[in-house]
Amino acid sequence: MSVILLILPDFLLIGLGWMLLHKWRFTPEFFRELEKLVYFVLFPALLFHSITRTPISLQEAYELLKATAALTAGGIVLAWLAKPVIKPDPAAHASLSQTAYRFNTYLALSLASGLGASAQTTMAILVGFAVPMVNVAAVHSLARQNGRILAEIIRNPLIIGTSLGLIWNLGQLPIPDLVGTSLGRLGQCAIAIGLLCVGATLSLQATRGHARLMGWMVAVRLLAMPALAIAIGQWADLSIVERQTLLLFAALPTATSAHVLAARMGGRPQLVAVTMSLGTIVSAITIPIWLVVATRFLS
Repeated sequence: MSVILLILPDFLLIGLGWMLLHKWRFTPEFFRELEKLVYFVLFPALLFHSITRTPISLQEAYELLKATAALTAGGIVLAWLAKPVIKPDPAAHASLSQTAYRFNTYLALSLASGLGASAQTTMAILVGFAVPMVNVAAVHSLARQNGRILAEIIRNPLIIGTSLGLIWNLGQLPIPDLVGTSLGRLGQCAIAIGLLCVGATLSLQATRGHARLMGWMVAVRLLAMPALAIAIGQWADLSIVERQTLLLFAALPTATSAHVLAARMGGRPQLVAVTMSLGTIVSAITIPIWLVVATRFLS
């Protein structure tokens, strides 16, 4: 499949979300409620369903999980290196650091499906293992500002959905067909509605005094992380599909829920929204480049 055709439907949905808010008079309140639906219901259902759909063997997936852990840890370290290098405002860094290592799961699962069933299964394992890591790191960073670290981690819906999915999968617990079908349909809604919300949150309003910090996080997310994924893929004993999927995973823009998390935990949501918007727009250029690298040079 053409790289452009692979990513175009998702970015068309993002564009539609922007049009709905800015041109067709859908209200910001409508999208805020829609984001709550995605964040608390649809997205956790998507994660749970994606993780439980394919049996996971820790022994078989060990190298992939090791590579995912190394990549995620590398992104977290690079995000925190901004503190001694740039010396940013602590509150701004606490809010923005998550944009360097969190990833857009809607795009992850959608783009992986275009690379084939094996890539989608691999991506589900990557997402299932990485989501708890990046969300714990993000919640920890923001919770340090208000002292509610453990409480925020325990009740985070993304961590709950992923943890339950891993427990169900590794425990080989049955899921009734009715429940599985319902979760699957909720998950399908999550991708489309989530991409619309991405478009609605796109904003390029100026944010004074934080340009260097924003540029650092976007560069880590879209440039450093994919380069790191290539190196880790060569170091770990991964198959071709796993190396390609790991690179695609690393090339994703940041999570749409990043600004929601910042808002709910007393951070700087507008600053996060601008950084997320810039990263999403730039990723329309960088993702095709990294996909070409994945399909032509990692095969």
